[in-house]
Amino acid sequence: MDQKLAMLLNSPDFSPFGEIPDRFTCEGENVNPTFNISNVPAGTRSFALIVDDSDAITPKGPWVHWLIWNIDAESVRSIGDNTVPPGAVQGINSFGFTGWAGPCPPTGKRFAHNYRFMVFALNDFLDLPEGKNKFELEAAMEEKILASAELVGKYSRITASSETELPFPPGAEKSD
Repeated sequence: MDQKLAMLLNSPDFSPFGEIPDRFTCEGENVNPTFNISNVPAGTRSFALIVDDSDAITPKGPWVHWLIWNIDAESVRSIGDNTVPPGAVQGINSFGFTGWAGPCPPTGKRFAHNYRFMVFALNDFLDLPEGKNKFELEAAMEEKILASAELVGKYSRITASSETELPFPPGAEKSD
């Protein structure tokens, strides 16, 4: 019997359902962790990655931390920390900018939030420009998904500092 292995997404930076290190959050360097993709199905041309907080539900769904697509499956099986693969396109997150926005749950909560890192193997590249939202990405992926995999990490805030309320990208400034 020919048994196919399920596609996998993992990170050397945290274990499944483990604590996400501060370095990757608003209380650290606020850079994306490393991701490794394995058991990729035949016919995969590109990957899309969605990162959200399944414990921060808004009227538009879970709070989005990162949208990235058109990751070339022929050359990329790993995304390094603090990197965007060449040719990949990023969408707008729930903080209102494109790029990675690390975990930053509200202070005062007594439980860790669950962050879902979801990778999708696609049979083609997406004709979707930078700055699109999660709904537009999901619509563009329809009928192109060959497989998916999910990694969940947990995080809870250490401090209540106003300096870490929002994970602004490096070089960005808060507007009052």
